[in-house]
Amino acid sequence: MYLTQGLHRSVQQTPRETMTICGERTRTFAEVADRVARLAGGLQGLGVGSGDRVGILALNSDRYHEYLLAVPWADAVLTPVNIRWSPAEVAYALEDSGTSVLFVDDLFAAALPAIRDRYDGLRTVVHLGDGPTPEGTLSYESLVADAAPVPDARRGGDQLAGIFYTGGTTGLPKGVMLSHANMVSQNLGFMASRAFLGPGTRFLHAAPMFHLADLAGWGGQVLLGGTHVMVPAFDPAAVAAAIEEHGVTDVLLVPTMIQMLVDHPAAKERDLGCLERVVYGASTIAEALLRRAMDTLPSTSFVQGYGMTELAAVATILGAEEHRAGGPLLRSAGRAAPHVELRIVDDGGREVPPGVVGEVTVAGPNVMLGYWNRPEETAAALRDGWMHTGDVGHVDEEGYLYIVDRLKDMIVSGGENVYSAEVENAVASHPSVAACAVVGVPDDAWGERVHAVVVCKPGATLTLDELRRHVRSLIASYKTPQGLEIVEALPISAAGKVLKRELRDRHRAEGEA
Repeated sequence: MYLTQGLHRSVQQTPRETMTICGERTRTFAEVADRVARLAGGLQGLGVGSGDRVGILALNSDRYHEYLLAVPWADAVLTPVNIRWSPAEVAYALEDSGTSVLFVDDLFAAALPAIRDRYDGLRTVVHLGDGPTPEGTLSYESLVADAAPVPDARRGGDQLAGIFYTGGTTGLPKGVMLSHANMVSQNLGFMASRAFLGPGTRFLHAAPMFHLADLAGWGGQVLLGGTHVMVPAFDPAAVAAAIEEHGVTDVLLVPTMIQMLVDHPAAKERDLGCLERVVYGASTIAEALLRRAMDTLPSTSFVQGYGMTELAAVATILGAEEHRAGGPLLRSAGRAAPHVELRIVDDGGREVPPGVVGEVTVAGPNVMLGYWNRPEETAAALRDGWMHTGDVGHVDEEGYLYIVDRLKDMIVSGGENVYSAEVENAVASHPSVAACAVVGVPDDAWGERVHAVVVCKPGATLTLDELRRHVRSLIASYKTPQGLEIVEALPISAAGKVLKRELRDRHRAEGEA
């Protein structure tokens, strides 16, 4: 198993078919393969050797796609960098991974001086933007044009494919080591479910390509020989336009992106009838939002994929038919994908019966090799071949998984466990709510109290009393929010996850002031 395998197959079978569409640029499989072979040759000419780390800090593009293939082709290791990080965080990841070659685009070239001030091990920077090549960097297109193509190293199997850094929402980011076998086996498992992609599909890269959620779709599309359509970053109008103009059939979105898309006028103004599947994941979705999305896109199937970076993305799948069936299953994260086993365990690591809440653990060929240079944290997360996810949930008698919270997001109020995801689902069903997050904030009497942060729909208003009455009609009274904060937008990561730590820290800081 190796990441470049699908490209070779497509060159043999469909060399003149379109592989990438990015703005005005369209390239066939044969053209992409030639450019990838030359880029790999250029990297080797820069001194990149077996196992060396090569980073990228850029928005989505066809060149990002070529980087993902050329680095393993050159027998090196991928280190994509989070585009929302500060220069200090970027420098930390580059230094931690020992990355000496970095690709940057026009947007992030300005951060290079600050990154270099903090990390002097950055030997070479390749500029892959469309603007002028900044001083002190190499031109991507010149590197491709001037290099001779080299044979594919066919780096694969248990060899390291990439180091993918977690979001750092609970401390310094950790580098997740994924092998080629990890990534390809999860792609094969997801494809075996027939829930996403397929022959002749066009996949839109709207989520950031550094993130494993989008990379799961990228890897599956490379294996199947489909077309990749890129937009630089998520924008609801641009996404709707790309779907209509390029006949996009599949897209991966996180819940915040779904909310912005279905609430944007472009969702109704554009013809999105070609869109066959939306896969969502990376964070929980409110049932009210999901139903609104299904009503807005009635001809589109919705599929949920639950997982995490440490699992090369996907662990469970809730398919299109289960979405159409509705009912309680809409609150489920689905069942174990074909390539994994799943079980719920107690604090002692013992499996618990269906219906009992515990920690979600996963085993399978997609489970990471470990955390880069962090043996103690690796040992804590990987026990007897099982990845301990840090998510709290339960399964029913048919194996459907229900996530109730992250361990770190659980609110303990007056000795009672309150799962923020359950409260968010109730809050989100209020007709005035467009988006929400629920966190625990310090309380002298109760330890923590439930606090709701809400984005209202245009023209709508909401009071705490109104919200509490609504929530109390759906869940127990001790779970109802004790505080309400109306905001224009929730803080989100580059991957579209709500940054709850920022919301909690804000209130802790206010309490200490």
